[in-house]
Amino acid sequence: MKTIGKNIVKGKWLILILTVLLIIPSVLGYVSTKINYDILVYLPDDIETIKGENILTDEFHSGAFSIVVVDRMSPKNMLALEEKFKTIDSVEKVMSVNDLATLEIPEEVKQMLGKDVDLESLIPKEEMTKIALKYNGLILVTFRNSTSDEKTLAAVDEIRDIVKDKAEVGGMSAMVLDTKELFNSEMLLYVVIAVILCILILELSLDSYIVPFILMINIGLAILFNMGSNILLGDISYITKAIAAVLQLGVTTDFSIFLYHKYESRKENNKDKTIAMEEAIHDTFTSVLGSSLTTIAGFLALCTMTLTLGFDIGIVMAKGVLIGVLCVLTVFPSLLLVFDKLVEKTKHKKILPEFKLIKNFVFKHYLIIFILFIALLVPAYIFQTKTEVYYKLDESIPESYGYSKATKKLQEKYGLVSQEMILIPKDMDSLKELEMVEKVKNVKGIDFVLSSSSLTKLGIPSELVPPNLRTIYESKDYKMIIVGSKYDIATNELNDQITTINKIIKSYDKDIILAGEGPLTKDLVDTTETDLRNVNITSIAVIFIIMLLVLKSITLPILLVTAIEFAIFINMGVPYFMGTKLPFVASVVIGTIQLGATIDYAILMTTKYLEERKNKDKNEAVKSALDNSVSSIIVSAMCFFGATVGVGIVSKVDMIGSLCILLCRGALISMLVVICIVPSLLLIFDKLIVKTTFLKEKTK
Repeated sequence: MKTIGKNIVKGKWLILILTVLLIIPSVLGYVSTKINYDILVYLPDDIETIKGENILTDEFHSGAFSIVVVDRMSPKNMLALEEKFKTIDSVEKVMSVNDLATLEIPEEVKQMLGKDVDLESLIPKEEMTKIALKYNGLILVTFRNSTSDEKTLAAVDEIRDIVKDKAEVGGMSAMVLDTKELFNSEMLLYVVIAVILCILILELSLDSYIVPFILMINIGLAILFNMGSNILLGDISYITKAIAAVLQLGVTTDFSIFLYHKYESRKENNKDKTIAMEEAIHDTFTSVLGSSLTTIAGFLALCTMTLTLGFDIGIVMAKGVLIGVLCVLTVFPSLLLVFDKLVEKTKHKKILPEFKLIKNFVFKHYLIIFILFIALLVPAYIFQTKTEVYYKLDESIPESYGYSKATKKLQEKYGLVSQEMILIPKDMDSLKELEMVEKVKNVKGIDFVLSSSSLTKLGIPSELVPPNLRTIYESKDYKMIIVGSKYDIATNELNDQITTINKIIKSYDKDIILAGEGPLTKDLVDTTETDLRNVNITSIAVIFIIMLLVLKSITLPILLVTAIEFAIFINMGVPYFMGTKLPFVASVVIGTIQLGATIDYAILMTTKYLEERKNKDKNEAVKSALDNSVSSIIVSAMCFFGATVGVGIVSKVDMIGSLCILLCRGALISMLVVICIVPSLLLIFDKLIVKTTFLKEKTK
């Protein structure tokens, strides 16, 4: 690494020129990367509900739909509105109850029945009137493309422009569009707040006014390179885009701080700044290798999730940490050397205290701290399991947005809470279909069931339904039965109802599929509950192995992982006492991210302890470890806190805001646990640690 350090110092101008040139493709990659705002698309392709969604898109051309809620509008004006909707690109079908008034008897039916039959009596006007009164004011619009397709979102946006304040637009595509608009309006604010807070923290903790800005430039470039390279992935989730920048900022800042401190330390013993930087690069590489590997491993553990959102976040963040380390070892040293004179001119006394009171308190009361740790470990685990999690995606949308307003009206005025689609083979026996429909109707909580057989029962012969309307519930290979439920999405009642319906329909034909937002969300619940267990076990196992190799100890990885897991339990238990629910994404990824990002604090202190333990007794070694690491741990944790707390406070998207609040709180809790509990563990288990750790020199 010393040779590489010499080459980096020697080629500093070349590195900076290449860095500037890389900005152009990175910016192009950043703006060209497609952002996905629909979480449900990350469900595995092989599950039945996704197959159902594909059938709805490919065969019925109804992969997405919106319900336009029009109040106090005449049938004539509603029909005129429908005609406008039909001209929009990507719109497949438009219909309302007013279209039933256009039912006509086809000519071939007229000829077959003859002149003596009262043709008008075949049209069930009374039933049509009942339907018209119940659902008057609703217009159903289906789209050719999927829910989150750009063309679908553009069509929904155009519908909103047409209706303006005269109507609200509901449906999942409207929810996705609101999420997109809300997120895009906040994204710049996330970064600005994170940068400002980090600069303030760094100004307090570093001894130069200009270094925090140089450090931010370096990390900003690393973030840009990471986000620009996402073009290679094709698309990323909006959640990934929101948290990737602030997480990379929070996680990799301490690498830059470490290099700067090493550089300043080496300059005290060596007047030649180039040699000092070469040595600083070598020291930094050796020191951050283990901590960066554990962080990368933590993020890569997310890739094991069945919900591929984990792969999305994991790859982007692991890549971000790697790029961050590379920039710390190449770009940051080059910037420091170029601006060395300015750095020296802007030097000032350190504002951050030495935290002697904390160090003395921890060392003096380590036994009490250990007893409290043991006493709280099991309760902390129990309480974090009681924290409630929600899977209803629209809970992230503020009530003032169009989708939320439309959903509220659909539920309160029309009783439309959730709808599912049963896809049956087109050649299914009609008697069996009727029997199955009747059984589904009798399931607890079912509001209505609409099928072609239901229309016949109402007195509307299928021959009277215009072909353009018939294609809504009939395709080449399938017929669609629409089921209305009284239960809301992602509730236990609806999930139980879906299970019951599935049992009924599968008893008639195993190829029948229950599709729609309700079944998709139920699969989301089942998938993430499994992922939560698997990803936590994977992250602990991988990080344990890396620590085993880095620390060369059997005991230390167990002690340190237990300490950080305790911090995670406390963090996840806080919402239970606050009476708040967490979005499912936050509950799944927080454990892995907090473990991977903050285990470094424990490694830093433990490494210092092992170095000192070679020629000092346990008390002196732990004291020295506290003296040499507490300030660094606090600064690192505060940077992580600063990078995420602002986003957590200002974000109106609860999916992002809740996750960032967990992250910022987790950084502080992990910091306190490492500063207070880890020294206690080192002192109490010192003999066992020494016996189970490979040390080159004999300990005192």
